[in-house]
Amino acid sequence: MADEPELTGYEPGDGTPLRSARMLRMMRVVVVLGVLGLILPGVVTTVSVGAATANATCANLVAYYSGGDAPSAARWEFFGPGLIGWECYSEGFGGEKHVQSLGLIPTYRVIHPARVA
Repeated sequence: MADEPELTGYEPGDGTPLRSARMLRMMRVVVVLGVLGLILPGVVTTVSVGAATANATCANLVAYYSGGDAPSAARWEFFGPGLIGWECYSEGFGGEKHVQSLGLIPTYRVIHPARVA
């Protein structure tokens, strides 16, 4: 120890941890809750905005293709016609009919009948 003047007078501890097991457990719980508190609001916001956009786009597409006010439904599907993502269905008298795949992140498009070629 003579080579390191910073350690002059240092007495090593008895080898026990500085914090108890209960304190370590509480610190882990606080960290997990903090991480969830940061991530969960973003996930909830992304899902709710995606659902609202998919429903609005689906209603617009069904109104354009059916020419009226047929009921529409947008659903998230893992193995649908477009594989993974939002799918748009028209719910008419003949049952459900797949209208269009909206993708993972749906975008709102207004379809104007006069502009469609």
